[in-house]
Amino acid sequence: MYFFFFFFLSEHFHINIYKHMNPKRLVVRWIRRAIFWTVLENGGFRAKMYDITQHPFFKRGIAVLVLAQSVLLSVKWDVDDQVTFPLATMSVVFTFIFVLEVTMKLIAMSPAGYWQSRRNRYDLLVTSLGVIWIVLHFSLLNAYTYMMGTCVIVFRFFTICGKHVTLKMLLLTVVVSMYKSFFIIVGMFLLLLCYAFAGVVLFGTVKYGENINRHANFSTAGKAITVLFRIVTGEDWNKIMHDCMVQAPFCTPDKHRYWETDCGNYAGALIYFCSFYVIIAYIMLNLLVAIIVENFSLFYSTEEDQLLSYNDLRHFQIIWNMVDDKREGVIPTSRVKFLLRLLRGRLEVDLDKDKLLFKHMCYEMERLHSGGDVTFHDVLSMLSYRSVDIRKSLQLEELLAREQLEYTIEEEVAKQTIRMWLKKCLKRIRAKQQQSCSIIHSLRESQQQELNRFLNPPSIETTVPSEDHNTNNPDNPSQPEMSGLQQLLSPTLSDRGGYRQDSGELGRPQRKLGQWRLPAGRTSVKSIVCKMNPVNDEASSGSEVKKWWTRQLTVESDESDDNLIDI
Repeated sequence: MYFFFFFFLSEHFHINIYKHMNPKRLVVRWIRRAIFWTVLENGGFRAKMYDITQHPFFKRGIAVLVLAQSVLLSVKWDVDDQVTFPLATMSVVFTFIFVLEVTMKLIAMSPAGYWQSRRNRYDLLVTSLGVIWIVLHFSLLNAYTYMMGTCVIVFRFFTICGKHVTLKMLLLTVVVSMYKSFFIIVGMFLLLLCYAFAGVVLFGTVKYGENINRHANFSTAGKAITVLFRIVTGEDWNKIMHDCMVQAPFCTPDKHRYWETDCGNYAGALIYFCSFYVIIAYIMLNLLVAIIVENFSLFYSTEEDQLLSYNDLRHFQIIWNMVDDKREGVIPTSRVKFLLRLLRGRLEVDLDKDKLLFKHMCYEMERLHSGGDVTFHDVLSMLSYRSVDIRKSLQLEELLAREQLEYTIEEEVAKQTIRMWLKKCLKRIRAKQQQSCSIIHSLRESQQQELNRFLNPPSIETTVPSEDHNTNNPDNPSQPEMSGLQQLLSPTLSDRGGYRQDSGELGRPQRKLGQWRLPAGRTSVKSIVCKMNPVNDEASSGSEVKKWWTRQLTVESDESDDNLIDI
């Protein structure tokens, strides 16, 4: 406490010195200050302060100190009394402790977070008044400072209502009841004012009796209002009525100047008091009591079939504080799903059983706020609507609007569900198609490789033998045997081939005739082709063999025609 006190005090006294300081020293001082607050923000000091201020023993200790300070008022504070000064000194000590409490909370919650709570604002106001009282008390020390000290203690006593849950809910119930019953109270006051004016006219000059006296009478509007307040509480209203019925010979009648007589009005008093008591006591007061009881039942009811209990609201508040880590009072709609999954108790949403309800709730928040931020009361109101039977709990106009909203939400959620299902189906179909296409593509590549290997054999260099050797030895066994495709595709000159010269046709251009050498004949060609075909597609390989065989037959037929012509 002393560290923070002297820190801020030194800053206050040195504010004028900064103007005359060296700029470098000024920069160093500001850097030190920034480091100090950075340590508070990022270090563990602030976390420790938060844990201390939120601990139950800390709150109970502060409540005990408030009660102890209130006990000091059990003795009258008088300037001439010697006991008054020690009591005031003890109150000063308590005030310093409360200053320390406010300082710790400011560090733990930051000024912005501390200012969010109305109770914290009230504590800060009372603590500030206490500090002002301390300064005035030690400087003046008179009757007015003692009176101010007693007022500060009384104001401090009201802060204890926020220290305990039950007292807090009691005070909150009273405040909410006053807010909701404001118009009823105003109506009662207007009705009371009208009856007071009528009472002044009817019974303003009535003779004093047992209950109509100088304190309770209808001579003025103010006194008439006081009498009517007594009647509202039920205090001897019938006796006041009988005093207003007084007739001669117990009074002085005057038929010509009625307003100057001291007699009462029998019929007027009977109608006046009976109507007032029935309207005020049996109608207006019962309405006021009903509102108060309703608010009390909202927070204090322990029935199992109630809508939302205090424990449910408290649990929702705790979960909200977990999600709203920045303490802004709003969260993005994307975090609503996370919030709903953390809820327990009456507000819990089971994803296994009520998955569709969970989608409806999330879409409702997105629709109402267009994907922006949602507040604490928005989510709580949505949960309240989803937790009750709206046909029994809402009025007609609100029911129709709510049903229209829920119908729209159900329709949109159904569309989204169907859209997501179709997307999943399309993804599966595309995955299967891609898998099958990859298999077919791999098969085609393998077939194409084998086909290219068959149609484009590797080139083999062959030596062409001399013409004499070929003509003399057409089937030379000493010639190296060619295996496979080399024997099949190697062209040789037949006995009838070569360059043919005719004595009669020396001027004709000579044509070189040749054929493929087939050692084993046509049947051996088929067998060789079948043995060498590694292609799996039999149709394509058979067509290639047929084309090759057709070309060979064409060559042989041309050679036979030439031979016939030569003959």
